Amino acid sequence: MSIVVENLTKTYHKQNAVDHISFEINSGEIVGFLGPNGAGKTTTMKILTCYLPPSSGKAFVNGLDVEEQAIEVRKQIGYLPEHNPLYMDMYVKEYLSFAASVYHMPNKQNRVKEMIELTGLQVEQNKKIGQLSKGYRQRVGLAQAMIHNPSVLILDEPTSGLDPNQIVEIRNLIIRIGKEKTVLLSTHIMQEVEAMCNRVMIVNKGKIVANGKPTDLKQQFTSDRILHLTFNKELNPQQYAALESIGKVEKIGTMSYAITSATEEEKLKSDSFQFAVNHGLMLSEMKLIENTLEDIFKNVTQ
Repeated sequence: MSIVVENLTKTYHKQNAVDHISFEINSGEIVGFLGPNGAGKTTTMKILTCYLPPSSGKAFVNGLDVEEQAIEVRKQIGYLPEHNPLYMDMYVKEYLSFAASVYHMPNKQNRVKEMIELTGLQVEQNKKIGQLSKGYRQRVGLAQAMIHNPSVLILDEPTSGLDPNQIVEIRNLIIRIGKEKTVLLSTHIMQEVEAMCNRVMIVNKGKIVANGKPTDLKQQFTSDRILHLTFNKELNPQQYAALESIGKVEKIGTMSYAITSATEEEKLKSDSFQFAVNHGLMLSEMKLIENTLEDIFKNVTQ
């Protein structure tokens, strides 16, 4: 296991920012850490990166205790905080060379060159950081987080404030990095999570309220199924009443209807098809509407 958290708690003035949470992250996983503002995500990340001590409980990174072996843990982790702290008056190459020196990296200049190529900073490498766009500053932050070749990356809102093109670029970079490293990242953008993450943990009021693969969570938190049906003509009142025997019916278009039912998917589709046959109707569309990750997030945090 790359990360193990056991009954972790962080208390501020009698309020639990992190409330007895436990989880494990395997080597090579990209895990999305989701939750509303103030849910405890950043506090958990700061404990894992040894910036904050826990009030109680334990956390381990690659088997190392974050309290008792903090220096060794920091060697294993690359951290990009939400507010990326950069030296704006330093040049990109100068800053990365400085970061490599802090970690006493051998072949420092070669490592800086590798990070510049990996993060796509070649065009901007001779500029001052203060002259860069926010997207390129995030790239510099990622390069700094990886300069010492850590096995674990912890990224807090890595695409915050970026434009759509920059988001895609950073997302693709994280996916490439995740093939070799363990990545724990927080974000509020659900599309990012579905595109990048093997697993999702949702935290609310300091507690983990959901944990699993996105596809598994959709099944776990979906009680009713919604089936959209489009016929070749509008239903008359008798046909509408007959359709209600299958599930709750809502008209969503001139000839389109939504059925909400707890019935298994195959039976729901079969019953709907049989309804069309029995009433001499032709189905032009039958589409099952799945719960989105955003629906699940709202369900478990509100």
